[in-house]
Amino acid sequence: MIHNAVTDAIIARQTIRDYKREQITDEMLETLKEAAKRAPSGRNMQPCHVRFVQNAEMLHGMHLDFKNLVGWDTPAYTRADTNPFYHNAPTFVLIYAENDSAMDAGIMAENICIAAEGMGLGTCIVGSAGALFNDEEKKKWNEQLHIPRHFRYQIGICVGYPDEQPPRKPRFDDRIEVIR
Repeated sequence: MIHNAVTDAIIARQTIRDYKREQITDEMLETLKEAAKRAPSGRNMQPCHVRFVQNAEMLHGMHLDFKNLVGWDTPAYTRADTNPFYHNAPTFVLIYAENDSAMDAGIMAENICIAAEGMGLGTCIVGSAGALFNDEEKKKWNEQLHIPRHFRYQIGICVGYPDEQPPRKPRFDDRIEVIR
């Protein structure tokens, strides 16, 4: 394998669900914003709107509304009994898009995660929060985030300094094949 800063960040990245309370630097935030902005999109339509939420009070309010919506004992979400959906990360990134542009949002999420890894930050990709942000009664959050009404939540990303080193999960070699 060829090693460089990019490939090393791709290989090293893993899901982090425990974060230090320390907020990421403004320089890191600017780098993540630029990585999001530079993500390719179909026909360069750039359909995604991105919000980097660093307001702890707002994140806690989102958590309370989310749990009230899906239930406080819902086992479907990883560590939902002890952690909020944003895993106490100091920065939570929300990606919205027109026309459910999930592929464009996914590409943007990957850009953000790889850029974060390259700066020594941890990330966790979160899909389940869509239950809150796409719920008609909870559009208040979308209004506070200045999201156009016809946009839908696609994916979120927890970002912060890792406070854990989870074991690496195995990858399946038989899922990739080269046809020549």
